[in-house]
Amino acid sequence: MRSSPLPRMSRRGRVTIGVLVGVFVLFTLLGWGVQAWTDWLWFEEVRYTQVFTGVLVTRLLLFLTIGVGLALFVGGNLWLAYRLRPALRPHSLEQATLERYRLLLTPRIGTWISLTAAVLGLFAGLSAQSRWNQWLLFRNGGDFGVKDPEFGVDVGFYVFQLPFWRYLLGVGFTAVVLALLGALAVHYIFGGVRLQGVGDRMTNAARAHLSTLVAVFVLLKAIAYVLDRRAMLLEYNEGAKLYGAGYADVNALLPAKEILAYISVVVAIAIIVFSNAVMRNLVWPGIALALLGVSAVAIGGIYPWAVQTFEVKPSARDKEAPYIERSIGATRAAFGLGDTKTTGYAANNLTPPASLATDTSVVPNVRLLDPQLVSETYTQLQQVRGFYDFGPKLDIDRYSVANKTSDYVVGVREINYGELTQNNWINRHTVFTHGYGLVAAPANQVVCGGQPYFVSGFLGEKAQEACSSQAEQIPATQPRIYYGERMEEDDYAIVGQADKTRNAEFDRPTPTTGGEQYYTYTGEGGVEIGSFTRRLLYSIKEQESNFLLSEAVNDNSRLLYVRNPRDRVEKVAPFLTLDGDPYPAVVGGRIQWIVDGYTTAATYPYAERVNLQTETADELTNRGTFQLARENVNYMRNSVKATVDAYDGTVRLYEFDETDPVLKAWNKAFGGDLVLPKNAIPAELAEHFRYPADMFKVQRNLLTKFHVTDPGDFYSGQDFWQVPNVPDAPDSGQKQPPYYLFTQFPGQVEPRFQITAAVTPNGRQNLAALISGSYIDGQPKLEVWELPDQTRVSGPVQVHQQMTNNANIRQQLNLLSSNQAQVQYGNLLSLPFGDGMLYVEPVYVKSNQQDAYPLLQKVLLSYGDGGSYVALADNLTDGIKQLVDQGKRAGQGTTPPPGGTPPPPPGGTPPPLTGELAAAAERVQTAIVEVKAAQTSGDFERYGRALKALDEAMTAFQQAQQTAGPAPTPSGSPSAPSPTPSG
Repeated sequence: MRSSPLPRMSRRGRVTIGVLVGVFVLFTLLGWGVQAWTDWLWFEEVRYTQVFTGVLVTRLLLFLTIGVGLALFVGGNLWLAYRLRPALRPHSLEQATLERYRLLLTPRIGTWISLTAAVLGLFAGLSAQSRWNQWLLFRNGGDFGVKDPEFGVDVGFYVFQLPFWRYLLGVGFTAVVLALLGALAVHYIFGGVRLQGVGDRMTNAARAHLSTLVAVFVLLKAIAYVLDRRAMLLEYNEGAKLYGAGYADVNALLPAKEILAYISVVVAIAIIVFSNAVMRNLVWPGIALALLGVSAVAIGGIYPWAVQTFEVKPSARDKEAPYIERSIGATRAAFGLGDTKTTGYAANNLTPPASLATDTSVVPNVRLLDPQLVSETYTQLQQVRGFYDFGPKLDIDRYSVANKTSDYVVGVREINYGELTQNNWINRHTVFTHGYGLVAAPANQVVCGGQPYFVSGFLGEKAQEACSSQAEQIPATQPRIYYGERMEEDDYAIVGQADKTRNAEFDRPTPTTGGEQYYTYTGEGGVEIGSFTRRLLYSIKEQESNFLLSEAVNDNSRLLYVRNPRDRVEKVAPFLTLDGDPYPAVVGGRIQWIVDGYTTAATYPYAERVNLQTETADELTNRGTFQLARENVNYMRNSVKATVDAYDGTVRLYEFDETDPVLKAWNKAFGGDLVLPKNAIPAELAEHFRYPADMFKVQRNLLTKFHVTDPGDFYSGQDFWQVPNVPDAPDSGQKQPPYYLFTQFPGQVEPRFQITAAVTPNGRQNLAALISGSYIDGQPKLEVWELPDQTRVSGPVQVHQQMTNNANIRQQLNLLSSNQAQVQYGNLLSLPFGDGMLYVEPVYVKSNQQDAYPLLQKVLLSYGDGGSYVALADNLTDGIKQLVDQGKRAGQGTTPPPGGTPPPPPGGTPPPLTGELAAAAERVQTAIVEVKAAQTSGDFERYGRALKALDEAMTAFQQAQQTAGPAPTPSGSPSAPSPTPSG
């Protein structure tokens, strides 16, 4: 008896390997089990267990169906190849070499085949379970009610059916190829296929088996050609630089793929017939496959290329026009641009009108606070303790206070765990569990030398700061923040005390007494972890023994985790793409986080495909907002408004787009009641809905091209727009973010809360249009105010440069900045007013001293073309007055004064100063300017030097005045600056 070709492993070795494999499997299964169990408990807490079970069951079914199916197909073909082995094999060196492998495989051939099939099925199943979303849409998707322009097939087929059909086709190709390669290997090892020896190189049984698999592969290719005909409407059209089938595709490639599908069916039949019934060899089947390859190259490649090169390119504008029109229409429909209202705005008034000074709709609502810059101010003035934080960017919302609706800059006072002095487990997870209060300030008002006027979020019953409201104007009956944007993945909290008379959670400091208050959580949020089993479970999950050992964990304890509102909604609704900027609002006395959810698709025929991460990136990305994933989409709807209660973490999903077929499919997939109907949205909550920023960015970017609806003009691209860069840093390459305003634009009957952006012509910097997004009666409304071609009105980058390069203004800005302070520019607002354009840009000054914060010190204004009428004032009212006065002078035929120069006094022009008196007066004026600049900078040393210089200048002026006789006092007063510098 011939010995085994491989040495046997010792018993100890086999036991060792078995133990290691067992330990690996045990810990793997334990990890999966703990994760699944804790996920179930979390979904049970938020009352969305249908999502957990729906996704889990779908994953398991796909894993088993695809995995087992592929394993059976491949394993069956391997077993069939073994059963079809020849009984006798000719003697040859090749067969002698293969004998050792036959001896190894034959005794346990069933085991080897099962193991191979199981491994392949495992990987196929793991790949299949990740397609749970495609399967759910495939099973639950309906019609869009819109047909594609080429085949007349409902768009629902492309969005819901096509992706999964293409996946199944890919699985089929994979299974056939694996089975073919595996069967060929088995036939070769057991002599069914030979490379040496006399006679046929392949037995009849092996030839029949392998040729059948090849024929099945070719038949799958025929199906692929049929699906490719539909998928052509999703491909990129190089000729038109758009997505969707173009002239050459429709007139050459489309019929070519149909022909190739028929050829593939004929070739598949020929392979089976010629291989097994007629000639019983592989010559003619090989010729048939070669002809299929040649046909694919000639009919599917060369012919369409020839049509594109010799017929389309010479007259592409005319040939591609119908297909460009298809792409324009599909893109506008897929991204909600179809109802965009475009209005011409002449902007031909270049002189500031007198109505600026009396306006009640636009000017009083101009937003001066920049939510990005004043976040530091909020932190310093409302922080109270070093571990409180407002994040790098605040949010804009609107509230009605005293029957007046205004926009407010709002922020939530959260815990920054990285700033805890004693950052141990007890403090981090059981003591400092929550933040406190929503802090708000009117966006168009500053006090106390440039500070926001805080009206809510106070830590006591009344505000102690002299520069704040004395009572809560936006009261929250439950101001505690257990769920917030600053929460990281491992920032869980354990709440609930065994001793109900002793509160262990730090609640807030009390400014009146200097003490601290403590609190015990009374909400329903969190998972109960009072039992030993639950503590052990989460001890394993978090790899933390304190769940079992710490006295802070007791029978009443609850574990709060997944505390970031965006992460919370994403876990509840994994099928949604979430906006990168959640924002808080006080609704019914409770602080609610509002998160916009999008349904997306990537297979809408003829629609433009965009990358969400690229399209939504701008200056604010990752600075208080979340960066979206690199997801390519060509359909997008803001279909869901989600809320997360900041106290108990309750998640609610509200239907916002009642016509979205994708949301209807997802809702049906999870039982039909996952998303609450639109009529269930509380009226007070709906008042805080805003047009979502990321949706607006995508639509704005698409409108830079797709506002052009004429195919010929679109092909030429002469009327395309572009999004300007950040006005105060154009070389950074970062796009100017859109901004929220409560204002009234031309044609609007009253002020409304809207998001706005300016665009410029492609390759130029003058203003091309303003784009606005808002809600009217709960429906999204996009509006465009388009300026004439070759307009003189400057764009944001030009306006900022013209204002800051004005000689007089530049001098004043230089005085504001120094080695001890820096000037920072807020949002540059573009406001259409009086048949012209009003630009407003707040100017902040921030001291370089530690813990300094920006203060609003000046306001830059411009009207008209951006350079003729410019003002730099202490406040908006003074700036508007300067612009109006400049306009009046222009109307009287006099040259407007340089920007920022105040008008002469009403009492008439004083006699000019001469000689030493004029020099002394100029010295006084310079000293006054330096005192104000030093006061603003917060530099006490500089301020002292400036006061001393002013005193000396005034003494010198008085001496010169006595020498020269009576003379007018220089403008300004040494007592104008406050006695102490702010900041």
